[in-house]
Amino acid sequence: MNYPTWSDLDNESIVPPLGARRAPDIGSVAVMVSCEPDIKLIKLNAVNPETAPFFMSTLMTPDICDKGISIAGPFIGAPYAAMLLESLIAKGADKIIVIGWCGAVTDQLEVGDIILPAKALVDEGTSCNYKVLDSDIPSSTPDLNLTDQLSDHLTDSEIGFQRAIIWTTDAIYRETENKVAHFRKLGAQAVEMECSALFSVAQYRNVQIAGLLVVSDSVASKDWDHGFRKKRFKLARQKACESVIAFAEKLCENE
Repeated sequence: MNYPTWSDLDNESIVPPLGARRAPDIGSVAVMVSCEPDIKLIKLNAVNPETAPFFMSTLMTPDICDKGISIAGPFIGAPYAAMLLESLIAKGADKIIVIGWCGAVTDQLEVGDIILPAKALVDEGTSCNYKVLDSDIPSSTPDLNLTDQLSDHLTDSEIGFQRAIIWTTDAIYRETENKVAHFRKLGAQAVEMECSALFSVAQYRNVQIAGLLVVSDSVASKDWDHGFRKKRFKLARQKACESVIAFAEKLCENE
């Protein structure tokens, strides 16, 4: 029998997040980058990046503005993503932008499309440790204000995107035809592995979070359409990375 985590949300963890025992040192704004190729892309354009190990990832604090913008990643899966986010928050971050890839679950999306998640359907085991989930359609949402600000920034930058409901799964190799159809019926347009958990953690810790995803492949039909080498996907990744860093810089300047 699983422990009823929903009944224990007011109790503190015995193990504190990394950084909780020392003064915050990374600034208010953090970018979480899920995929290694995007980390490399961002690092190429960073000014004097200071790089340090961060669990199994890397933490960079580029000299972008006076206080600096932290960049953490790569990461995969809800538990590890939540672990990174908890530690970034403990180190002082309270405005977090997540950038990653996702798979389309509807033919209304194409490889290279850019998505601004409006809601994430919970199909992972981390969120229940941070919030009471709806028994019918468990979901988690990003911060509306930060998401609107990112939306405005993308519009001003003339970057095409659409707001969408996404589905967060723990099992990338169990995206079956029946399961895809189920979550598509609930409104999901794309699938990935971290966002619902990250949104749940941010809500629990009372910090702002928003996400931006690039469609890398599609499981909308029986045949998997992998678009990782397509030019449109590569160009969209570059646009997404550049726009997120520019948005983070703007947030930092307004601190």
